[in-house]
Amino acid sequence: MNIKKTAGIFFTALAIIIVFAMAHFLCPGKLVKVVIPKGATARQAAEALKEKNIIMSATWFRIAVKISGTGKKIMPGSYMLRTHMSSEEALNTLITTIPMAETVDVNFPEGWRVEQVAERLQANGVISDSQDFIKLAKEHGKEGYLFPSTYQFKKNISSAEAMKVFTKEFEKQIRPLFDKGFREGMDEKKVMIIASIVEREAVVDSERPMIATVYLNRLKKRMKLEADPTTQYALGYQTWYENGERKEGWWKKGITLKDLRTESPYNTYYTKTLPPGPICSPGKGSIEAAMNPLEGFDALYFVATADGTGRHTFNKNFREHLGAKKVYKTNLRNEKKQN
Repeated sequence: MNIKKTAGIFFTALAIIIVFAMAHFLCPGKLVKVVIPKGATARQAAEALKEKNIIMSATWFRIAVKISGTGKKIMPGSYMLRTHMSSEEALNTLITTIPMAETVDVNFPEGWRVEQVAERLQANGVISDSQDFIKLAKEHGKEGYLFPSTYQFKKNISSAEAMKVFTKEFEKQIRPLFDKGFREGMDEKKVMIIASIVEREAVVDSERPMIATVYLNRLKKRMKLEADPTTQYALGYQTWYENGERKEGWWKKGITLKDLRTESPYNTYYTKTLPPGPICSPGKGSIEAAMNPLEGFDALYFVATADGTGRHTFNKNFREHLGAKKVYKTNLRNEKKQN
């Protein structure tokens, strides 16, 4: 190969390298998230950066670490870095910048009690001790006030910090409803208690006002509420058998007569008064239903229809209610036989 041809190839390659380097270092890259795992070596950090196209060469990054002696100063965590950074710039960021706090999206359905919320927070790495959160919630009367929604939490925060997130959302979503005032004989506490029972009873949204009105009607007549969810709350964590299969959880299914006799201020089969507080965190729909009972709706009883829709049959007369219960049980038996 002659000298001229060799020189031509060399300068062509050099030009390509220069153009690539200019594009890599002079053009602002896009921001990308990169995670440096805890305990990561310089090699692992280099590979993470290279994989995201933040640096050109993992080898040169490791050389830069070795020359500067900064391997042990690389801080694990999440970073937002630009693509096309120099190894030196990327390294400097990893040893001088505080990593972003890791976040996680966590959903909390309507009708959950404090213990369930605490367990999910711990399971998602938001808090380290569910019992600490439960204790804090009970001490500050937060049962019912952990507004059901999807939240973005920082990981590894204190129970108090997590509680502030719930409180802020409750104030935003529900406080404006309370600012409008309450009907005669009602206040915030009573509304939240009724709403929490409605949340555990209602399946169909359109029935929430009807269920709320039934309980309010019973209160006016000084009748026991006799709401199964209050008995479930009083029982706490239970084990039971469903179709021969062992189950466990906070809301026992298949309430027995013995369960209904549970001596607890929360069990509305045992006491004639409202429970001391909410039994779960209700959604906005249940709270609105408790604040706005139906005019002229005088039903005092309801029972499921057993058709799988989650709907109920409402009655004012106890005898008619007993008839509806009989139909429900008959339909349930027939359905089991068919299955």
